Amino acid sequence: MRVLGIDCGGAYTGYGVVEMDSRGGLVCLTCGVIKLSPKEALPRRLSRIYDGLGALIVEHRPDEVAIEGIFYALNVKSALKLGQVRGVAMLAAAAAGLEVAEYSPLTIKSSVVGYGRAEKQQVQHMVTTLLSLAEAPEPMDASDALAIAICHLHTSGTLERQRAVARAVAR
Repeated sequence: MRVLGIDCGGAYTGYGVVEMDSRGGLVCLTCGVIKLSPKEALPRRLSRIYDGLGALIVEHRPDEVAIEGIFYALNVKSALKLGQVRGVAMLAAAAAGLEVAEYSPLTIKSSVVGYGRAEKQQVQHMVTTLLSLAEAPEPMDASDALAIAICHLHTSGTLERQRAVARAVAR
């Protein structure tokens, strides 16, 4: 399975494509960020995110997309902008016919680090280790996107094993 993880943000939207090989190993195909200028009007920034994610989907052909779920923010204006970016990310996936899974920050960190309150540097370190990367993905938005993809691969694998056991028991 190949997953596009997306870390939605107003200044940087991180992305990472991770594939699970036939032996269960994780492979990073690409990662990076879509950098946005705060000087651009919001509709233009949203369009750049949509176009950038669309191009990634065409190039890497993920099977599914995973993003960070909604969290509570103290700054309402920032939360609204983040919601718009998330909506555009979901739209880019849906327009390509892909399913979108959402995970809470706690779930993502628990899946990758084993501790839901892990610091960003700990997540970055574990992503680097799990993907056997020569150096840590930069900026942090890229490593966060890879963590989201890894979380989805781990979760999907667990759910598939549970379904297989349930089918075997039902026979």
